[in-house]
Amino acid sequence: MTHRAWWLVLVNFLIPGSAQVLAGSRRLGRLGLGATLTLWALLAVGVAFFLFLRSALITIVTFEPVLWLVQGLMVAYAVLWLVLTLDTLRLARLVKAAPGARVWIAAATVVLLAVSAGGATVGAYYAGVTRGTLSSIFGGGAMEAPVDGRYNILLLGGDAGPDRDGLRPDTIRVMSIDAESGAATTIGLPRDMRDTPFSADSPLAGLYPDGFQNCDVSACKLNAVYTEAELRHGDLYPDAAASGSSAGIEAMKEAAEGVTGLTIQYYVLIDMQGFADLVDALGGVEVTVNDRLPIGGDEQLNNVDGWIEPGTQVLDGYHAQWYARSRHSTSDWDRMERQNTLIEAILTQFTPGNVLTKFEAIAQAGSKIVKTDIPQGMLSYFVDLATKTREQPIQSIELTPPTVDPDDPDFAAIHELIGTTLSPPDDSTSGEG
Repeated sequence: MTHRAWWLVLVNFLIPGSAQVLAGSRRLGRLGLGATLTLWALLAVGVAFFLFLRSALITIVTFEPVLWLVQGLMVAYAVLWLVLTLDTLRLARLVKAAPGARVWIAAATVVLLAVSAGGATVGAYYAGVTRGTLSSIFGGGAMEAPVDGRYNILLLGGDAGPDRDGLRPDTIRVMSIDAESGAATTIGLPRDMRDTPFSADSPLAGLYPDGFQNCDVSACKLNAVYTEAELRHGDLYPDAAASGSSAGIEAMKEAAEGVTGLTIQYYVLIDMQGFADLVDALGGVEVTVNDRLPIGGDEQLNNVDGWIEPGTQVLDGYHAQWYARSRHSTSDWDRMERQNTLIEAILTQFTPGNVLTKFEAIAQAGSKIVKTDIPQGMLSYFVDLATKTREQPIQSIELTPPTVDPDDPDFAAIHELIGTTLSPPDDSTSGEG
């Protein structure tokens, strides 16, 4: 009876339902075996997709109804395995097993139950976390095709720190990605750039035909476009909210198009105040600090709360945020370079293994700080593209002095610079004698 009890507990764990077929209710056993075989089949299909059709797998598992189904199935399996395990313990008849083995058999049953039913419960929980995170991050934007073979995404860092009122897009970059190779170029736009033009189809182009001048906000600089549109011209963007955007963000996209000459398909907004949570969730980010940077303080470096010292180091969220924000001891151009360095460092260290081991914390941080109008249906495509991007160096264009004078920018020259960088002329020559 002791051997029998051990065998029943083991086969129930390995092939749920088999213990009932062998020694109990065949009806319950057939239900358990059917569910087990179905699960094995689904896992086999999932492995096959992972190995050979990974993009299709990501598309399927990030589809909200599928996540609901996965969550429901995991809960159902957890309940079924709990019932089967308790029934197996009844069939084992511990009272007839050797006295010294009873405690061990019972303990093994509890451990195996925790592995099976507990694992299914955790799977259901993570499916719910994934569903909630994706729905909170991704907007209702339309699926856009690449333009001239590229996807151009506006990256906005909204600094809503404790010492500021409202959100300001102090970090403004355009990530231009080759739609086939994944080769990426980031373009840094100074927040203080003046006379910003808007794209030809922008509703603000008619209001500011000579660029962003004579506006209602205090300073007509690039990052003030967001505030201007949000407070004064929200009626010009009636469909923005439906696509997961806002008047300010749409105006910033159109301004970025005017500056770069590129078509901006999507945006990604990161709240720099919550950015610290994401870095902490990743376990910190390694960067090389070139200059001693103050934490807090004013332009005269009064009331500084601390310093970030030079050298290669792993920054936690708090210090990474100040590495990106600090500017009183250096220039805005240095600040833009640091922000680009930080973005590249995070992209490099955002590995699948890191994400999986810290999934819940990363998901919770991401849902608080990241917002985009990229449709959820394009997630698999951009995941594949990001994988290619990570394997290549990221090129950078900084529209800062001495290349560009933000107070008097030559936008025709900027367009030429960006166009030449993204599509270099063919250097091959012919007719050599």
